[in-house]
Amino acid sequence: MTDTDNLNRRRFLQATGGAASAVALAGCTGGNNDSQDTATTTADETTTADSTETTTTEEANTPSDDSNVLRLINSTMTTLDPIKATDTASGTVIQQVFDALMNYPNAEIEVKSQLAKSHTVSDDFKTYTFKLKEGAKFHNGTEVTAQDFVYSFERLAASDNSRRAYFILDSIGVKHETDSEGNYKPGSMAVTAEDDYTLKMELSEPFHAVLEMLAYTSFAALPKGIVGDIKGHEGEMSHKKFSTKSPVGAGPFTFDTWSTNTEARVSKFENYHGSAADVDGVHWNIMSDPQAMYTYGTVNQNADMLHAGQLPTSQYNRNKVNVKKTDKLGRKVGTYGKTTSGATMKYTGVPTIGSYYIGFNAEAVPKAVRQAAAYALNQGQAVNKVFKGRGESSYHFTPPSIYPGGPDAYKKHAKENYPYGYNETKLAEARKVMKEAGYGKDNKFSFEFTVYQSSSTWPELGKLLRDKLASAYIDMSINTAPFSTLLKRGRKGNLEAYSLGWIMDYPAPDNFLQLIHPPKTDTSKSNELSYFNWSGTEAAKKATKAWEKVQNNPKPTDAAKKKRNEAYVAMEEANWEDVVLLPAYHDFSERFTYDWIDAPRFGAADYSRQMYNNVKIGERK
Repeated sequence: MTDTDNLNRRRFLQATGGAASAVALAGCTGGNNDSQDTATTTADETTTADSTETTTTEEANTPSDDSNVLRLINSTMTTLDPIKATDTASGTVIQQVFDALMNYPNAEIEVKSQLAKSHTVSDDFKTYTFKLKEGAKFHNGTEVTAQDFVYSFERLAASDNSRRAYFILDSIGVKHETDSEGNYKPGSMAVTAEDDYTLKMELSEPFHAVLEMLAYTSFAALPKGIVGDIKGHEGEMSHKKFSTKSPVGAGPFTFDTWSTNTEARVSKFENYHGSAADVDGVHWNIMSDPQAMYTYGTVNQNADMLHAGQLPTSQYNRNKVNVKKTDKLGRKVGTYGKTTSGATMKYTGVPTIGSYYIGFNAEAVPKAVRQAAAYALNQGQAVNKVFKGRGESSYHFTPPSIYPGGPDAYKKHAKENYPYGYNETKLAEARKVMKEAGYGKDNKFSFEFTVYQSSSTWPELGKLLRDKLASAYIDMSINTAPFSTLLKRGRKGNLEAYSLGWIMDYPAPDNFLQLIHPPKTDTSKSNELSYFNWSGTEAAKKATKAWEKVQNNPKPTDAAKKKRNEAYVAMEEANWEDVVLLPAYHDFSERFTYDWIDAPRFGAADYSRQMYNNVKIGERK
């Protein structure tokens, strides 16, 4: 999940033959949501389907008294429009209200049909034909048809409100026309309704992750013409009303209310085409301060389920985790507790598909310094000391579950080949590489490491690294900046080193490794994906050649996959050589659930991709 401007990636594709993605993470907050924002008691506008009222944070802190409403905590949301949302908090609610053709059931990464009943693919892998479920209803009572998907996909491609146009135009690569500047020509996309229940989509070239992309909520169905933000549709309502007050989807819950900094509510949709919800609704208390989340959810037991950031690292005790088994998907299952309130909670720990890293601006930080930092960083120590074991050591940018060959191949390749020490600190080598580059006690190198202000863990990791680098003739200072400021500085090339991460858009290595494709790391050009300014070196040339191999083998065949896998590993090794991206850790997402809740385990796509219609509530204690 990414946070991005609406990039025009077609021009990039024309230049490189490749696919690109967004600039940074929506969930890019250290992986543990360690927000330092202070919750305030102010009046906020509350938006509902029928009216506008004001509610205070204090009022919203009173949990729902409805015994069959699921009570949760969420962070600050930005929109309820599936094509505009780029943050995890909004996506969590959108997932309950909107349905798409495909879905990741319970956030497991094996994609399944949702509003689609079946699909076929042409022999050349360029034409996808979907048969829709008949009788599926939107929340306004109209039936979901292929024409609704044509409209919804056109909004995704053409609306000024879309932040995900590249998903359909470039990542999937649906055939379309462009103007002289390479911009999409509205209405030219090859998505057609053959009849009410048959949708056809034609690609300009094959793409190996089409179905996985279509499971993203950006591809959700909306009633045709409901928002007037594209040519040919006046719209039943303004975009503002749709995105804040009256979103209409075909999901298991209908929208009730959303107050920006206080709460959001949805209710059971009785006519849902799938498994109707067991709960009457879901209520999210919106909070930004980790301590407030901890008090609300753990001390006072006002939330039914908590996720890692809602039981912040400062209050977390890993000795209270009792893992009883590990299931076939690698999820650790057991208990956590007792908590401050005396409760023993059900525990699930899931290796999710995300990577967190230190990025280096190659123009500002010499290769020797970057290599010294890699020698100094002990990833295992960082995970255990800073994150209290709430993560996995990272040596590749590609997460273990989607690395070529899987987690075992990931570990074997790292143990045998990572040049800077596997779970160890090698300060002698750090000093040696610095001396060879001309540095010493009287000639130290200084650089600034910028971390986002909302994280309490990245500064701690920075201090750990800073103290080690001091003995390798490097003075590293740590600066904090608001997340948006960090991104703005990065795009301008005004960062020396920085902390960021990436959560999957779709579960394939190219969704991650595009960030180290050298032409897309140049901040002097438009549409950069990262801020490394990495080009011209022998390693960068290897990475560029490997990326071309990925793009030249896009088909969903075993032969093409084998060639892509070879190229993915080559890109990882090229990055190891120049260390523009220093892997830090992979996220390990956790859920803590009270005994009265029966909820399916979530998978590697993380909890924000899970729907709550199969959650059951017993008698609260």
